[in-house]
Amino acid sequence: MSIALLGLGNILLKDEGVGVHAVNKLKKDWVFSPDIEIIDGGTLGLDLLAYFEKYSKILIIDAADFGKEPGYIQVLDSGEINKSFTKKLSVHNIGLADILVACELMGIKLGEIKIIGIQPCAMDFGLQMTDEINAKMPNLIQLAIKNLQEWGVECALPSLQR
Repeated sequence: MSIALLGLGNILLKDEGVGVHAVNKLKKDWVFSPDIEIIDGGTLGLDLLAYFEKYSKILIIDAADFGKEPGYIQVLDSGEINKSFTKKLSVHNIGLADILVACELMGIKLGEIKIIGIQPCAMDFGLQMTDEINAKMPNLIQLAIKNLQEWGVECALPSLQR
């Protein structure tokens, strides 16, 4: 089984980069079993198509406009993605929707896909995420770990390794 953890977002637009910041934090702070690849997908859009073709399971972390308060977090499965990503936050959201359509048009059978989305607070230019989203980062990380463990990925903090 091949599994990917994919962070999406533009780190130049404050909270829009939350997915990239989250996967980089996971990569830095956690140790994973070798059956997972952790990918900074940034704003690659359709260039991510190869990943959707390659992996049987993909967990995506991204900013999403749920129309809720900043910091609201929701886990979506592949059937719910198109409904929740109709409001575009940036160019990369178009790419995510386009990837799913392109896979369908090309006859690519997608594996299991889940998205952990978080409602951003600010998306103007800036390298730092807002305090509201930074405060929710531990929740986002724990949700990612929980979902990966449900898929059989071993996740451990380096100090807890045997």
